[in-house]
Formats: sequence, structure tokens, C-alpha cells
Amino acid sequence: MASGKTTVGRQLAARLGWEFLDSDEQVEARTGRTVAQIWRDEGEGGFRRLEREALEEALASTAVRPAVVAAAGGTVLDPANREVLRRHPPVVWLRARPATSALRAGTGDSRPLLGADPLGALVRLYAERRPFFEEVAGAVVDVDDIPPDEVVARVLEAVG
Repeated sequence: MASGKTTVGRQLAARLGWEFLDSDEQVEARTGRTVAQIWRDEGEGGFRRLEREALEEALASTAVRPAVVAAAGGTVLDPANREVLRRHPPVVWLRARPATSALRAGTGDSRPLLGADPLGALVRLYAERRPFFEEVAGAVVDVDDIPPDEVVARVLEAVG
């Protein structure tokens, strides 16, 4: 969360001449609701179901046309999603320290998991998700203290 997936993904896709697909944007477009509204109306389970569908659709579309797919951070919690990601390399983890993510996320008003203590929530989420990111990522790019264009360059270098 707040690692720069959307910003970096858009720049990377533009540089490659590929389509850019963001799972949160796909969910919002499909439902006509924001992620926060979906969490409020359907809870985490409802959101995760929509997230899974968006990921599967996005990755299936890459067989027809190349795309950079930005998958939401919680995507890795679902074993089925991890399997789908492993079947569609390269997977790059944009790794940010929780403190960096907290600064970027701000108050977390539009991020349901952050609550009243964004830094504390991000520390917990990082610890919970790290093993799953390590499981699926073929490359890791640390994003702390570097601008998005440098992250793009490092992603390209990491995946060849």
C-alpha cells in the first residue's frame, strides 16, 4: 500500500507502449463505487472477491495485448491469487518501508485498513504480507527515497 504501484505502473506502461491496468481502478469502474464504499457496504470479503475477479481479468488480457498490471497489496493474501501471479511473470514487488508508505498514504481516509493509526497498521500489514510478496515476486525494487522515474528504471533493469 502506497508503494507507488499506480504512479510507477503508469510510467512503466507509457515507456513500454503497453496498456496499464490497476486492480483498484478496475474494481471501481466495474462497480461504480470507491474501494472505501465497497468495504463499507460489503466488507473485506466482498472487496477481495471483486479484487480477485479484476486480477484474473487483467492478467488474462495480457495474453491478447501486453499490459502492466498494478495489483493491490492485499491481493497476495489469497492463495489462488498468488498462484495466478506465479503463472504470469514477471512479478515485481515495489517494496516500501512502512514509514514511507505511511507518509505517502497520509491520513488514510480512502484506505479502509489504515484506521486511526496508519503507521501501526502498515507495520502490521507489512509483517503479514511480506512472506506472500516474497513467494510471488521474481524481482524486488526498493522504492524508499527515490523518484518514480528511477523506480521505473530499476524495474526495467530487474526484469531485463
